[in-house]
Amino acid sequence: MIWFHLLVVLLFIVVGARLGGIGIGLAGAAGIVVLAATGVSVDADAAPWEVIGIIMSVICTVAALQVAGSMDHLIHLTEVMLRRHPRQIVYLAPFVTFVMSMMCGTGHTAYSVIPVIVDVAKEHDIRPSRPLSIAVVASQVGVAASPISAAMVALVVALEPVHVSYLQCLAVVVPTTFIGCAVGAVVASRQGSELADDPVYQQRKADGLVKSSAAASTSYVARRSAVPGLVIFLAALVLVVVYATVSSPELGIISDPPIASTAAIMTIMLATAAVICMVARKPTNSIASQDTFRAGMTAAVCILGLAWLGNTFVNHYEETISDALSGPMQAMPWLAAVFFYFAAPLMFSHAATTRAFMPLMVGLGLSPVALVASYPAVANYYLLPNYPTTVAAMEMDDTGSTRVGSNVLAHPFVLPGTVSIVVCIALSFLIAPLVLG
Repeated sequence: MIWFHLLVVLLFIVVGARLGGIGIGLAGAAGIVVLAATGVSVDADAAPWEVIGIIMSVICTVAALQVAGSMDHLIHLTEVMLRRHPRQIVYLAPFVTFVMSMMCGTGHTAYSVIPVIVDVAKEHDIRPSRPLSIAVVASQVGVAASPISAAMVALVVALEPVHVSYLQCLAVVVPTTFIGCAVGAVVASRQGSELADDPVYQQRKADGLVKSSAAASTSYVARRSAVPGLVIFLAALVLVVVYATVSSPELGIISDPPIASTAAIMTIMLATAAVICMVARKPTNSIASQDTFRAGMTAAVCILGLAWLGNTFVNHYEETISDALSGPMQAMPWLAAVFFYFAAPLMFSHAATTRAFMPLMVGLGLSPVALVASYPAVANYYLLPNYPTTVAAMEMDDTGSTRVGSNVLAHPFVLPGTVSIVVCIALSFLIAPLVLG
């Protein structure tokens, strides 16, 4: 029955991908019903409740930043920087999206930066696909490195049995993902022909389909609450990391912490959202009307359905899967990264992929080094050109340079993204032994 149930899981993942949006999670739930009806035991504890809690808490805070005008201010600062240094856009754009995703724990922040990248690139005859490709990749890789992302929390929870701490995960993942994206930017800067030589661009320009670049805004005035909101948010991020540091068993500064690190992230983020709204003098119910809140809640439902579906299948056949994979995985631990690389585009979520399969890898007896080093591969959302940020980049680039070619893998995100993750994983295998001891 394992092959039948695996087919059911894959079928509903594909159905969810076809439905898109919140339908991904709904299809996952439908798959669970089919598994239950065909003999698979379903446990509510298999649902990723901690992950969902993190997403809801962090998204509330990000939406509060939007209410306060802080997100608009970040976008304005990004536009100013890119317009001042347009020739470095292939390197600055991914830096911005990486940092924003790492700060906010979600790649949805990239949507507002993409139009700026396109405009600045067109103004200076730079092929937009070059900065867009690596910027979208960096927005996803940054989520994997975020101290408040659901994926990082899922990683830490999964690695508790092998005594890998939150701070150790950050110490390995943050620098390696940043360097990986930097190398990916070098690759992206050499992709494709020059914009003026692109026949698709030439045809679209002749047909009047390429809009003139928007002029830089000279009338922007930051809201009074924009900068204070950012300061409060950054202080909350520091507080999260500091609390995790002082409460970690390795340091033993607080021997009996009053609250676990995961719960601390949730409570600090929710409280931060309330404080930001009070400083902005905006009602807290305005949080629910923000685009980021709706996108985040959609992601939460998607992860709930998909991760629960994956966990249900894995838990039921854990012994069979372990027997089949333990030999190859222990002989070649880097295969875990390959597994995550191909599982991520199907699961549509860093957190869902980590929550569903990292405990399985722990159960296979892989070393902590291999587990932490392989983790960044869960950021592979660019392989198939169907993830929302990828689609948005292709739709917003009216030059046609960011496009899918003769087959589904012939698009500009694959090469810089794969290089970024390969470099990141290779560096992690070198650094992790030093950090994990």
